[in-house]
Amino acid sequence: MEDRPSKSSPAQQEEVEAGMKPLQVILAEDNPVNQKLALRLLQRLGYRADVAGNGLEAIEALRRQQYDVVLMDVQMPEMDGLEATRAIHREWPAAQRPRIIALTANAMSGDRERCLAAGMDDYISKPLRKKELLTIVEKWLKLGTESTKSDADS
Repeated sequence: MEDRPSKSSPAQQEEVEAGMKPLQVILAEDNPVNQKLALRLLQRLGYRADVAGNGLEAIEALRRQQYDVVLMDVQMPEMDGLEATRAIHREWPAAQRPRIIALTANAMSGDRERCLAAGMDDYISKPLRKKELLTIVEKWLKLGTESTKSDADS
């Protein structure tokens, strides 16, 4: 049997070389500048992300494809991040639901609590910083791996 070259994309090869597990990420963000910044930071961390311009687009994308993480802006047109998160919780059971990480420019008292109360799993304030984003992504990647392992053990 002959060896065939891998059909993985350059991004997937970078993830493997960096020792990172592939992660399906969608960025729900309406601001083009913030989209570019977040995508660039994710790329530097070895991840690729799809983009949705608002909460409705994010939900439509989740219906088409399974994602591990949603980076969800809180304030967007059409459907904001809080309402989109509530809709995701209504539509997907916990075992099939992606981790939802709030992105917000409002780092005011009570914002984190509102996001968590809506069903978001974590919270990052903007502007995004590479180290903070890496910490959050690794946290949920590790928790997801442990969850998958414990499911397999039972």
